[in-house]
Amino acid sequence: MSQSVPIVIKQLDGSAAARAQDAFRLVYAEVFAEPPYDETEAAMSATFRRFRAQTRKSTFLGVLATADDGEPVGMAYGYPLGPQTGWWDQLTEPVPEDMCREDGRRTFGLMELAVRAAWRRQGVARRLHETLLAAVDCERVLLNVHPDSEAAVAAYRAWGYRKVGDARPWAGAPLHDVLLLDLG
Repeated sequence: MSQSVPIVIKQLDGSAAARAQDAFRLVYAEVFAEPPYDETEAAMSATFRRFRAQTRKSTFLGVLATADDGEPVGMAYGYPLGPQTGWWDQLTEPVPEDMCREDGRRTFGLMELAVRAAWRRQGVARRLHETLLAAVDCERVLLNVHPDSEAAVAAYRAWGYRKVGDARPWAGAPLHDVLLLDLG
C-alpha cells in the first residue's frame, strides 16, 4: 500500500482473467464507487455479467497489477471491436463513415482501466496501459471516459488520445468523452 511496495503486472487471456475475476471486481468496486462514477452495487453486478461474457471472447486481453503479496492494485481490459459493434452508435453526433468501420482487427476497445487510490500517482496506470497495448495487434484504441474524471482524462491525453465525440454508453448515462489513440 505504500510507494515502496513492488508492483507486478501480468497479461491475462480471457480464461485467466475469468479466474481472476475477484481481483478485477475488487479494483473496479473501489474505484468506480468514487465520484464522479458513484456506481451502485447493481451497476457493478451488471458490469461483471458483461465481464464474464467478454472474457469468453478469444480476443480478450487483460492486465492485472498486484503488490508482491498478491493484493490487487489495478486492472485494465478490452478486446478488438467486431463489425457489428454498437460503440459508434452511442455517439451523440455522427462521425465519418470510415472512422466507424470495424472488422474485428482495426480497433481495440479499452473497456476499463482502473487503479486503487493507494497506488495512484506512481505510474501504475501507465504501466497497465503499456502492458496491455504491447499485446494489442490493432491500428487504434477506442475508449469512453467520464469527463469529470480529470485525472483519467489528463492521463489519456498525455498518452496521445484525442477526443472524437461524446457518447452515452448506456441508457441514462451521463455524456462521456469518446477518445481514440492511433497506434500506427
